[in-house]
Amino acid sequence: MLLLSAAEINTWIASLIWPLTRILGLVTASPFFGNARIPQTVQLSLGVMMAVAIAPLVPAVPAADPASWAGLLILAKELITGVAMGFAMRVVFAAVEMAGEISSLTMGLGFASFFDPMSQGRSSAISQFLVWIATLSMLVANVHLLLLEALAESFFTLPIAADAFHGGGFWALATWGAKIFSAGLQLAMPLVAALLIVNVALGILTRAAPQLNLFGIGFPITLSAGFLVLLIGLPYLATPMMNLLHQGTEKARHLPRAFAGKGDLPARPAVPPAQR
Repeated sequence: MLLLSAAEINTWIASLIWPLTRILGLVTASPFFGNARIPQTVQLSLGVMMAVAIAPLVPAVPAADPASWAGLLILAKELITGVAMGFAMRVVFAAVEMAGEISSLTMGLGFASFFDPMSQGRSSAISQFLVWIATLSMLVANVHLLLLEALAESFFTLPIAADAFHGGGFWALATWGAKIFSAGLQLAMPLVAALLIVNVALGILTRAAPQLNLFGIGFPITLSAGFLVLLIGLPYLATPMMNLLHQGTEKARHLPRAFAGKGDLPARPAVPPAQR
């Protein structure tokens, strides 16, 4: 007859619940796995399958009751860790969305906004187009698999324990949020510069021929020039967008180390998909 004590049952429950909490936090916060188009049952099933696969390899968990205050503290810590890693990748997509918003306003397409299920808000057509390109680039380069690899490594760099977070992790996450503005402006800069030249040319034209209606000819010209520049510069967006995606993955890999107080470590070079 098999007899199990309450401590052993609690240990088995905790060894699955605590890794599952970190995994579900990343799945919910990441832009790809947490997409609103994916049913919640699919997201939950994906998290459970990953937890079952990762739980046997996780270092020994603390011998604490999951329903106790110590267990709830560990649960909250695991949730914050997973959400922070997913948020690091979401910052990348927020930067792409900002580039699309800046491009739309410069082209005069600021009024063409639609509901975006990924951000749960309204975004412009150019912004949604660039987000789709970033999503496809993420799949082509296997960045989603690198993110899952970083999640698995986080259980060794930041083991499940009741220890308090190190403040460096929150600071690293806050400074990474500034990437939304810098990267978004860099991605939109070629189109903004080209349309600035077009607007200057239109200003000179209206000064030379005052009888021309600037509001009548300015909008179709800037709109056509914007689409033309976007079409020409689209192939050149692959390199900066891929670099931004890999930076997001490395930041997600670094955050558990920062939360553990292990300091900055050199970023590991990304492995091309063909060599993986």
